[in-house]
Amino acid sequence: MSVASGARRFPFRSRGRAGAGISGAEAALLLIPALLPILLLSVAPLVRGIYLGFTDSRAGFGVHTHFIGLDNFRALVHDQLFIDSFKIGLIWAGSVTAIQFVLALGLSLLLTQPLRLRWLARALALVPWAMPSVVVGIMWKLVFQPQAGVLNELLRRGHLPGSEIDWLANFSWALPAVILVGVWAGMPQTTVALLAGLQGIRDELHEAAAVDGATTFQRFRTITLPQLRPVILAITSLDFIWNFNSFGLVYVLTEGGPAGKTQLPMLFAYNQGFKYGAFGYASALGDAMVVVIAVVLAFYLWGRLKETA
Repeated sequence: MSVASGARRFPFRSRGRAGAGISGAEAALLLIPALLPILLLSVAPLVRGIYLGFTDSRAGFGVHTHFIGLDNFRALVHDQLFIDSFKIGLIWAGSVTAIQFVLALGLSLLLTQPLRLRWLARALALVPWAMPSVVVGIMWKLVFQPQAGVLNELLRRGHLPGSEIDWLANFSWALPAVILVGVWAGMPQTTVALLAGLQGIRDELHEAAAVDGATTFQRFRTITLPQLRPVILAITSLDFIWNFNSFGLVYVLTEGGPAGKTQLPMLFAYNQGFKYGAFGYASALGDAMVVVIAVVLAFYLWGRLKETA
């Protein structure tokens, strides 16, 4: 049997680099088991939630839903509670993201040094990340407890002012206290990302700069920061989105109090949807938050395009 006749009798498909070639239809069929849960549990609820923002949907059985266009969004613009929660959300997300980055950068620089027990320090730095946000909230709520909390007890024993303050119920201190907890809980992932970026910088660059007489700060400014710029842009954008969408941590700590001083947009949407049953209004608030996230992502992509240009 000739090779040509054998090829006609057994028409194998062309093989790709991986070894076995498959058609486009077969590849699509193989993707269905992975895509189906995403479509059902993520994409469909997202589309449904966006649509509900343009309706008067309310909680209850047999309640008719009507399309009302932009009425919910007009009400949001004139809702002072929403505007206040949006401002608080921006303050929270911006403050936590900025402080996280500064502290995580310092910690990652420290963890790159040849210290004793460095492996243990790196492991301990991940502990807040491994803890659920509800557990973190309960733990810090006990720390801030006014009568028997760790913080007030330390202040009392040190004869320092503030030992009688109820940190999570005080109008002036509730938001800073919550920001502190947010920084502690979210700093590990920023540290890990920056640490990975630092380990990707070649030692030869620092050695050459040191031979040329560059100081430590000059090497940091001219080598470390430029090399870390893509990582910094990515992790700060993600941190801002995560912090702006945060719910569980602040809900456990303050439930948005006192008097709405820590009511983030997600808490405001939760109250509107699940306490007052205004699903349409709460969904409109979610749509507004999607726009904010889209703007942040557009800023990130624009920065990436500038990096690659």
